Amino acid sequence: METFFNLIQEVQKPGLCHRCGGCVTFCTAVNYGALEIDADGKPRYGAIEKCIECGLCYSICPEIDEYEEEVKRRAAWSAPNGRIVETTVARAKDPEVLARATDGGVVTAILLHLFDSGRIDGAIVTRPEGEFSRSPYLATSREEILDAAGFYFDTSHGMSHMSEKYQTYSSIEGFSPLVKKGLRRVALVGTPCQIKAFRRMEAMGIVPSDSIKYSLGLFCSGNFTFEEAQRAKLAEDHGFEWDDVKKINVKETFMVHLNNGEVRVMPMEDLDFMRRYACKYCNDYSAEFADISFGGIGAREGWTTIITRTPQGRAVFADARDTAIEVFPRELNPNFATEALAMMRTAAAKKKKAAKLNRRELGKKPVNIKK
Repeated sequence: METFFNLIQEVQKPGLCHRCGGCVTFCTAVNYGALEIDADGKPRYGAIEKCIECGLCYSICPEIDEYEEEVKRRAAWSAPNGRIVETTVARAKDPEVLARATDGGVVTAILLHLFDSGRIDGAIVTRPEGEFSRSPYLATSREEILDAAGFYFDTSHGMSHMSEKYQTYSSIEGFSPLVKKGLRRVALVGTPCQIKAFRRMEAMGIVPSDSIKYSLGLFCSGNFTFEEAQRAKLAEDHGFEWDDVKKINVKETFMVHLNNGEVRVMPMEDLDFMRRYACKYCNDYSAEFADISFGGIGAREGWTTIITRTPQGRAVFADARDTAIEVFPRELNPNFATEALAMMRTAAAKKKKAAKLNRRELGKKPVNIKK
């Protein structure tokens, strides 16, 4: 039976670990305590003597294909971008949410709607810790959900968080307090790899996936390192100072908004030198296994592209529509939904193609990279 040792050999050493935290989440939830997250966000043995070699951490990993077909079957997944029930563009109606939002604030609006209507007891999110970092957090009040909105210098909800020394804080690390507090109705907000790890747990019927009632996925162009050297190079290449930055956003391009109103727009390829190594091999841009997926691509400034993927996701969005959320006016562009979907598909196809090529190259040579 494969164990975490096999994950080290097959996933970590080739540089394929996405640091989603799924393996550690399960091990912690069942009180085995064999695994932990290191300072750089990478899973490792914390107390190897506690490992019972159950092999479940291995099966949970998004890089392992053991449960791939079962996850796809349960999700009614279809090529090329998973199940798509409906695509639309919308934004939050609450001015307070919009003021904090990255794009249209729809994720926060839906979380608040679910919480206020008594459908969830909490939400696993990330919250800011200083200018350049965020950490996983289990929000259990309206105020805590609001505090997690926006990004405070982080690139976007669908990307990793900047820090002086790059660290990844997986939102599903927030599972640990969920178990301790005994919450049974929780929403999970995560990137594609995090959502996929959760779906693996769900397919396997293991804790704490039974406490997650809604999964909200985020479009993801990749996770980027923002150490001091990278930030300096980016600022020099594109003519700005970090002290002048108001916010950062990602749509089709990487956009740096300055305090004077100017926006520095750069193609995503310009950030390749900052991209986490494992992201080169990820083929999921639009969180294909979520109940609802969200992102800025294809939507005008201040609006969010939304893809409902499951009957449950569609029901949530329909219930929030016109109360917590307003849909983009059709009279301004009757084709807004079709255009948003087309742009998402283009970005997704590009990411899938790059991942396929990179995996092909990876298979040609031995790799042992600690990234």
